[in-house]
Amino acid sequence: MKISVIGTNYLGATTAAGLAEFGFDVVGVDIDEARVKVLGSGRAPLYEPGLDELLRKHTDSGRLRFTTDYREVADWAQVFFICVGTPQGAHGAADLSQVQAVVDTLAPLLTGPALVVGRSTVPVGTAAWIGRRFAERTGDLPGLEVAWQPEFLREAHAVEDTLHPDRLVFGVCSESAERTLREIFARPIDEGSPVIVTDRETAELVKAAANSFLAMKISYINALAGLCETVGADVSTLADALGHDKRIGRGSLSAGPGYGGGCLPKDLHAFTARAEELGSTELGGLLRQVDLINSARQARIVGVLAEALEGGLEGKAIAVLGAAFKAETDDIRESPALSVAELIRARGAAVTLFDPQAMENARRAFPLITYADSAVDACVGAHAVVHLTDWPQFRELDPRALREVVANPVLIDARLSLDLDAWSEAGWACHPRTAKA
Repeated sequence: MKISVIGTNYLGATTAAGLAEFGFDVVGVDIDEARVKVLGSGRAPLYEPGLDELLRKHTDSGRLRFTTDYREVADWAQVFFICVGTPQGAHGAADLSQVQAVVDTLAPLLTGPALVVGRSTVPVGTAAWIGRRFAERTGDLPGLEVAWQPEFLREAHAVEDTLHPDRLVFGVCSESAERTLREIFARPIDEGSPVIVTDRETAELVKAAANSFLAMKISYINALAGLCETVGADVSTLADALGHDKRIGRGSLSAGPGYGGGCLPKDLHAFTARAEELGSTELGGLLRQVDLINSARQARIVGVLAEALEGGLEGKAIAVLGAAFKAETDDIRESPALSVAELIRARGAAVTLFDPQAMENARRAFPLITYADSAVDACVGAHAVVHLTDWPQFRELDPRALREVVANPVLIDARLSLDLDAWSEAGWACHPRTAKA
């Protein structure tokens, strides 16, 4: 079977490399010539552990190549995966212009049967809309079908999640489409990945509902963290106790500066907008409150910092550890770390930041922040250190050595993951003090 993957950024590049690993001939298509050139050399256009190696393996083997020309794949491939971006548009709704561009470009070139499989995160009803648009532009070409197979990739674990998915959801209209998808994903199915076969609308809702629920879970533990700080309770122990409840589980019950990245905020806003469009005001109101809790958590961290410095932030030097929205990625989209850093800077402080992977992305997006070459360099002369991205390197810092370079030993551990006993013994004033490693 020959497969084309259209859109080759994070999702598309990982999908293309994974399908090649499953044994298929794959051609990735993208209108970005620079990206296609980078991918063709066996390198990813972003930092994702293990992706460079997988790309290089299959560009070298000949199973995987990339092009900017849709004509190379229109008559060559039997299956087309749509993996383009669906960024946040007006009023939070998803912008489907890239999806529409794929359909309008591909449709006139198709001459025979094809299965078009959407993987992008879209509002419910999009697959049906795509099917109608293809029909308008192909004249009801026999054998053309649209299916939906949502992705559940976690940044920093995308290769593992592609090769060994925790579930496969097939939104299909026919048994033939289901058979094709089962053939494509035969390897993970044989390894035990559960398969859920459903209609396209349910498949579209799965990703939006899952990400919104995850955002709600993160916001809930952060709301509890605020209460714990008020009464002197330990939110980490509270989360451990909640996590033993099999109905809840420990995953994503780690309090911190809030959720971020390219999926959760965008998908929550798009799901909110679509729910309200469909008249579900109760769901829309709940999701809006989740978003408000997330934003409030970042403001609260800045408030804790200002209180710890007593005289406020004006004129102070603040070291920020972390720019990526989470560890093991260079993704700064909707990063709570950078949101906090900007809030601190807006209060009149001089912010110096270090992140192991996201420095260049952060520098382009936030040029008024100062960037250091190391965590230690960021802390030189600082009146406080704010820990915002949970990189393992930051947990390995020596608090005694760091004490010697700062102007004032104040630590705000917003990720609640440092050994605060060790930092306190080294002479640091740690906030929030109730948290444990």
